Amino acid sequence: MSAAKTDFNDRLLSLGLARVAEQAALASASLVGRGDEKAADQAAVNAMREQLNMLDIAGVVVIGEGERDEAPMLYIGEEVGTGNGPGVDIALDPLEGTTLTAKDMPNALTVIAMGPRGSMLHAPDVYMDKLAVGPGLPEGVVNLDMSPRERVESLAKAKNCKPADITVCILERPRHEAMIAEVRETGASIRLITDGDVAGVMHCAESEVTGIDMYMGQGGAPEGVLAAAALKCMGGQIFGRLLFRNDDERGRAAKAGITDLDRVYSRDEMVTADVIFAATGVTGGSLLPRIKREPGWVETTTLLMRSKTGSVRRMSYRTPTWPHDNA
Repeated sequence: MSAAKTDFNDRLLSLGLARVAEQAALASASLVGRGDEKAADQAAVNAMREQLNMLDIAGVVVIGEGERDEAPMLYIGEEVGTGNGPGVDIALDPLEGTTLTAKDMPNALTVIAMGPRGSMLHAPDVYMDKLAVGPGLPEGVVNLDMSPRERVESLAKAKNCKPADITVCILERPRHEAMIAEVRETGASIRLITDGDVAGVMHCAESEVTGIDMYMGQGGAPEGVLAAAALKCMGGQIFGRLLFRNDDERGRAAKAGITDLDRVYSRDEMVTADVIFAATGVTGGSLLPRIKREPGWVETTTLLMRSKTGSVRRMSYRTPTWPHDNA
């Protein structure tokens, strides 16, 4: 598939992207609470691929679910779309929070972002140290070289409040125990999440709704790029530094064209051009309600955003029949 010469028209493509997220959520909804992470993820993948291939784009998945040999997932480098439109980069997580879905816990989403070809960091499937805050703050008010204590104190000063008024979102993992302890020593509160750090970062951009002021911790690098795409639309700052545990992971970085292994990436370095971003709620949470199912109909809510205009839409979709449910 060769990238067409057509310009990236984010306005025309945005509703199509919303449908991609929406259909992936619908496909996985019958597996909410059923305890089968793989089946839920596969259902979302299949629906997302099918919808992407209907769009008039020459798309390449730059942030996906692993390498080509891990297909039938939407793998890094996979070409999608009809090939009859603009060349685009696609970052996606067909089901962000497979464990959350399987256990019917909050904040499982289907997530996808699209930008012009070459606009997104080709992050390898390794860990990334992440730090994010919402909009309206001085540039660099927090940074990755600060200790957790310094981050909380600097953010509190910028917000003209006490550290005790700050809430930090952190993934609940053993690797974060020291960070959690240091944040709590400042008097700040912590909202621990079990999975879903794209949603965790997005919470910072709507702190008046979610109560989250800052996100910090180590998680997947691909999710870091997706979160950067979201904040490019919503406003806010995110910083990421890739982390490597072995030579195999450093090799993945080299394969992705990354030479400076210690570089700190800002939001606009992870996503260099205007993007569109869509997310549909699966299990519901602070950002989006869950899929509603009743006999004869189903309803989803999708968040659709364009960084070019700063527009944010919350779209409800209701259909009287549900083709994905064979029960």
